[in-house]
Amino acid sequence: MIKNICTTLMLVALLQTANAQKGFKPLFDGTTTTGWHTYGKTTVGNAWKVEADGVLHFDPTAAKNGQGGDLVTDQEYTNFHLKLEWKVAPKANSGIIFYVNEDLNKYPNTYSTGLEMQVLDNDGHPDGKITKHAAGDLYDLIKSSSAAAKPVGEWNTAEVVCKFGKLTLVLNGVFVVETTLWDDNYKSLLAGSKFATWKDFGTFKTGKIALQDHGDHVWYRNIKIKEWNTMDITTGCENGM
Repeated sequence: MIKNICTTLMLVALLQTANAQKGFKPLFDGTTTTGWHTYGKTTVGNAWKVEADGVLHFDPTAAKNGQGGDLVTDQEYTNFHLKLEWKVAPKANSGIIFYVNEDLNKYPNTYSTGLEMQVLDNDGHPDGKITKHAAGDLYDLIKSSSAAAKPVGEWNTAEVVCKFGKLTLVLNGVFVVETTLWDDNYKSLLAGSKFATWKDFGTFKTGKIALQDHGDHVWYRNIKIKEWNTMDITTGCENGM
């Protein structure tokens, strides 16, 4: 009887795991940078290195002569659930930037238009002491609700869910930011931020996803995404998102 119960519980757990991953596809294949390019270019600079065990590493020592720069997806995304893992070196800074409009004639950087989930060594980097600049924050707009980031050198799991105007940021399983994009409250957040005078910042509802070169060592892995293409209120995702 106990054996049968244990077997049943194992099957339930496997089904729940499979259901949680349903609809996701890899954005990083673990061996190449196919599907990505350096912002404003058609290739990927040598500073972004694919290492063993499916890890994507930004190495600032190799970022000379134009070999650095933010890494962006070839595709644009509208309604999506992004999952990835990140870790940083001591005193390091990076970011997950989304809804990026890659029009170099207007916007010189990914952060000229895209919103950012901060990636940071909270203890070692000065930004960790600035409100709305810590790991998990919606950068300079909303402070995360929990100090969920792990110590330097440990892997963090981050999720960005943009679903029909609802934005949810999750760090290590903790819902750290939940807000509505593009409404009056959102416009007030922009007006009270460093982006208040940045034309078109945070206004695009479709765009590319970027991993930031902030001049520091940072590692990413297990990057995957799920999309919703129609306004179907019956379509959900795990954890109620």
